[in-house]
Amino acid sequence: MYPLTQLQRILDSTRALDFLAPLALRLYLVPIFWMAGSKKLQDIDSTIAWFGNPDWGLGLPFPELLAWTAAITEAGGAVLLLIGLAVRWISIPLMITMAVAAFAVHWHNGWLAIAESSGPFATERTQGAIERLDQAKEILQTHGNYEWLTQNGSFVVLNNGIEFAATYFVMLLALFFIGAGRFFSMDYWIRSAFMR
Repeated sequence: MYPLTQLQRILDSTRALDFLAPLALRLYLVPIFWMAGSKKLQDIDSTIAWFGNPDWGLGLPFPELLAWTAAITEAGGAVLLLIGLAVRWISIPLMITMAVAAFAVHWHNGWLAIAESSGPFATERTQGAIERLDQAKEILQTHGNYEWLTQNGSFVVLNNGIEFAATYFVMLLALFFIGAGRFFSMDYWIRSAFMR
């Protein structure tokens, strides 16, 4: 028993650095939500059209309201996550945004963000995408400078499934429960000063 107790004490001593996990989650999510929100804001008219159009868009009701709400939530949420202010509060609308994205945009594409031909989440759609990708690679190898084209990475097919939205949702859920973390957040310092 003694070695296990000692190991548990060593493990418990790492709690002194427990602020690193929420800080890492926040900093990971900042550029994701900033890019998504600022892109919507830069061309809000196209965003509104995409939200509202049932033929080639999402067909959502109240597209103007929802487009502005999503854009401001994402861009503003990125700023709040960066400085660690109202992190538990902003996690709620950001989780709603991710749930809407998962169901309205990505659901019909399955789970995978990047198409794979095999594995537990592969579908006929992703298998077909891989067949087309293989043909595209053959064409590029025959008629293009394939080594130069793949020098900085491989070609993939974006399946656009719910994987990323679900991952961000889970990260936000963790932040909702654990908060912004100690030391590197405004929430921590405000709480320290006013809520003793």
